[in-house]
Amino acid sequence: MFTGTGVALVTPFLPDGSIDFEGLAKVIDAVTLGGVDYLVALGTTAETPTLSSEEKLQVLQFILDHNQNKKPVVVGIGGNNTQDMLHTLSRYPLDRISGILSVVPYYNKPSQEGIYRHFKMLAEHTEKPIILYNVPGRTATNILPHTAIRLAHEFKHIVAIKEASGNIAQCMELVQHAPAHFQILSGDDNLVLAQIAIGMKGVISVAANCYAKTFSILVRHALNNEFEAARRLHYQLLERINLLFAEGNPTGVKYVLNQQGLIQNVLRLPMVPASEQLAEAFTQAGKE
Repeated sequence: MFTGTGVALVTPFLPDGSIDFEGLAKVIDAVTLGGVDYLVALGTTAETPTLSSEEKLQVLQFILDHNQNKKPVVVGIGGNNTQDMLHTLSRYPLDRISGILSVVPYYNKPSQEGIYRHFKMLAEHTEKPIILYNVPGRTATNILPHTAIRLAHEFKHIVAIKEASGNIAQCMELVQHAPAHFQILSGDDNLVLAQIAIGMKGVISVAANCYAKTFSILVRHALNNEFEAARRLHYQLLERINLLFAEGNPTGVKYVLNQQGLIQNVLRLPMVPASEQLAEAFTQAGKE
């Protein structure tokens, strides 16, 4: 269901810190025109740790309304409090979404059994397709392949994992042992070409916010085994993709989107705008 390129949408802000819904509309239109396959609302790139519960619901409803069913919409529903996650699940308009992206519980550092029971609880409370999200660099906990595969075998609506460990061996183990309905997706934009080559089925991308067309074509070429064409685009984008994350996410992508005239370069603390050094690095990368 979620092959190809999904885009983890940013949340634009106005200078007073309020949500810039006009800017969000421009980003949605740009990535849709650019050819992404689906939209992801309320991921890390959306600065969800600094959005209130009410703001999260407003952002999700705006994305759904503006999208008008043009693209499937996945929503981030996760956290390190299982009961609170279930409460959030009950508040969102699930009838209008195509799937749920749910991050491995962070900070608590649960065991593999704790991770299993957390996602088991989620799966028992919804029939919506679920994408597990493994990002140990943020959560301090790594869902191991055997736990992800265990969940996939037990619940057919656990349909994918966004794997952002950066560990290619772990990715290969997931690909090798995944049941037929369970897709392995990339969470690392700079590795997506290599990861598709080993059998992964797509990406949930930050870079697709600002490089939607080129990045989507890259992924499409790779999925079609057109690796020479995909490789050219990969190296065309690689330096800029790395710069997107040089000062944290979404600092880089908001800088580029501002340069493209889509949003204002405003973030909520503790995230801050790109430094002069990063801005200059983007300028130089654009000249090459």
